[in-house]
Amino acid sequence: MRHRFFFSNRNLDCVDPPQELLKTEARYNSNKRQVMQKPQCHGDVQLRNRVTGDSNQRTSSGTQIQHRTTVQRSKSSSPTSSPQSAGKLHPRPSDKLNPKTINPFGEQSRAPSAFAAIYSKGGIPCRLVHGSVKHRLQWECPPDNLPFDPLLITLAEGLRETRHPYTFVSKEGFRELLLVQGAPEKAVPLLPRLIPVLKAALVHLDDEVFERGLNALVQLSVVVGPSLNDHLKHLLTSLSKRLRDKKFKEPISSALQKLEQHGGSGSLTIIKSKIPTYCSICC
Repeated sequence: MRHRFFFSNRNLDCVDPPQELLKTEARYNSNKRQVMQKPQCHGDVQLRNRVTGDSNQRTSSGTQIQHRTTVQRSKSSSPTSSPQSAGKLHPRPSDKLNPKTINPFGEQSRAPSAFAAIYSKGGIPCRLVHGSVKHRLQWECPPDNLPFDPLLITLAEGLRETRHPYTFVSKEGFRELLLVQGAPEKAVPLLPRLIPVLKAALVHLDDEVFERGLNALVQLSVVVGPSLNDHLKHLLTSLSKRLRDKKFKEPISSALQKLEQHGGSGSLTIIKSKIPTYCSICC
């Protein structure tokens, strides 16, 4: 019997251990499921409520700050504060991209020039006609009947303007007035007053003003001829300085040749005394 019992226990040792392992594994899985399905403890609930409360508190405080900022902005933009002061305190980024332009219907920050004042009051007996291709002047009366004094001098002063329509009116008006019949007799007596005005245009820093002055000088030399020689030396100094600029070398050389052509042999001596590098048209 003892021997049989021993074999019986040996059999149990051989068969039962796998069953015990299966039972142990089943209990482990059951406990694991219970742990995973266990409701949250009271501490976890309190922690979650605390986090939610803090978030709500931050949201409410942010809303209060935003409301306070809106109220302050509305106070700063109240009617008591002027728009000019608000613009100075808080400049817009677009102000750098959109500089202020001149309002022709508003008050000008600087006094208008003499030519602009005369033109606005109707002192120039012509008006600008805008065309689809180019502009033109329409005179109130034929230019032949207009006195050169002081109209020609006023138009010469307008050559220094840098804004439209003054630039076109002065340039075109000066040219058309010199084309009328009897222009030499009317223009020669005005040379002592015309030369300083043309010189002011020739020494101007603006390149376009200088070009208008140079063209006006050539137009005047065509009309008055050798009468310009006595005043030519006062203009050649500014021309010699501009010759250093390569972009003006050709137009100035062409203008000097026309001055020589209409001024005769006496003009060549004057030009050579001021601009020794000048090449005469006779060469």
